[in-house]
Amino acid sequence: MRNAVKLTTAVLAAGALTLGLTACGSDKDDASDTSGPLIVAASPVPHAEILTYVKDNLAKDAGLDLQVKEFTDYVLPNTATEDGSVGANYFQNQPYLDDFNKKNGTHIVPVVTVHLEPLGLYSSKIKKADELKSGATVAVPNDTVNEARALKLLDANGIITLKDGAGNDATPKDIAKNPKNLKFKELEAAQTPRSLDDVDAAVINGNYAIESDLKPSEDALVLESADDNPYGNFLAVKEGNEDDPRVKKLAKLLTSAEVKKFIEDKYAGSVIASF
Repeated sequence: MRNAVKLTTAVLAAGALTLGLTACGSDKDDASDTSGPLIVAASPVPHAEILTYVKDNLAKDAGLDLQVKEFTDYVLPNTATEDGSVGANYFQNQPYLDDFNKKNGTHIVPVVTVHLEPLGLYSSKIKKADELKSGATVAVPNDTVNEARALKLLDANGIITLKDGAGNDATPKDIAKNPKNLKFKELEAAQTPRSLDDVDAAVINGNYAIESDLKPSEDALVLESADDNPYGNFLAVKEGNEDDPRVKKLAKLLTSAEVKKFIEDKYAGSVIASF
């Protein structure tokens, strides 16, 4: 069992309540006190696993008291960072953060990019992407950035063609050519692996693929290229906290040779160090 602190419903509710408070609760005190532990919100895989490796093997010698809180969605880590319930988060990429800040009025900023999880197309029914039949159903994440990313993956592999200029907010309406008349089922990103028995294929984020015992480097029908990829995952904080000495220590540890080797050994190409 991971050495991460799992959030209970009560803790989540308390974290949400602090959004409207000017006084600090105990969690907020911990997050804002630079002499206390640094609490980092993270997706379970691979983010919390990487942080737990740092906590167990590197943090003590660096003088860092690191605590990890796992979140299974892509919203609460940012809201908890914004309200001070946690001191940092580690789960997202720049296009997603830009979209989140714009829509929610939050002030989260990146500190250091650590790794890339290539997005992939998976299926339990076919072995190759060109085996998709006419009218097949493909599940895609329903959040703005990851849906666009999924469509770009299909475009890059000749499965569909997006309209010129389709960007990080592309939807199926931006498809110019759909030679196989594919149908798209929009789901919460975390639900896409569970849809594999109900659809012909699904585009799945790397972290959720790994959690579901899929090996992106082996099991994906098509996989994002790591070259010039803008979707690297980074450590992030609320604006103004970039110079927190605890954050600086963690940023240095997350981009150390030890962490790079851990990522390479544990994930065998399914997660790629970005430093």
